[in-house]
Amino acid sequence: MSLLLAMALAATEPVCTPDALGTFRTLILKREAAAWGKAQHAALPGLAPKEVVLTFDDGPRPESTPVVLKALADQCVKASFFMNGEPLRQHAALARQVRDAGHTVGMHGYRHEHFSQLSPAAQLADLEAMLATYRAALGAEPAAYRFPFLEETPTLAQALGERRMAVMSIDAGAEDWLPDQTPQMLGDKLLGELAKSGGGIILLHDAQDQTARALPFLLQSLKAKGYRVVHLTWQ
Repeated sequence: MSLLLAMALAATEPVCTPDALGTFRTLILKREAAAWGKAQHAALPGLAPKEVVLTFDDGPRPESTPVVLKALADQCVKASFFMNGEPLRQHAALARQVRDAGHTVGMHGYRHEHFSQLSPAAQLADLEAMLATYRAALGAEPAAYRFPFLEETPTLAQALGERRMAVMSIDAGAEDWLPDQTPQMLGDKLLGELAKSGGGIILLHDAQDQTARALPFLLQSLKAKGYRVVHLTWQ
């Protein structure tokens, strides 16, 4: 690498101040059929107590996702975004911005459906639409999927397993889809859930304005309580 290129790359990296939460380490998972998150499955292997994985659902959304990205960059934190196919198709450039900032991008269904209410053929059609949209927008093969509403179905679980994709559930959340919540309310809920789980996979929603506004406070709260962020990637 040339000196000029190295300097240019360094200039694009955020400057992590001592009080930033930061990303403690990266956990690299194999591309394989698996299911993680104690709400429905086993704990994510390799996580120590008080280690957390930040995940966001339902984006990308131009009104809120950039606010989330800024809050993460300000705290030098990497996260995983599980995107729906319809907004991913509509806002592919924003999805690439998420990826290019070093975050991991997974899938969350083409439409945010209750799949248990759909026929197997309709479920599989949604998956194929999601895969095609992901490939077109990001030029890669996805490695992970989170079910909308965490409502897993045998049809899609089998299809994802055949494609060597991990199903990601959760360990803790803040119910940030409920309206009219302040940063303090969201922080209290999240820390309360983490106190019970000991850490693990956190569910938030980058498509929620209140979550985007609260994220700086939430990240500061995680640091104050001694939680360390682990970034997930797949090889």
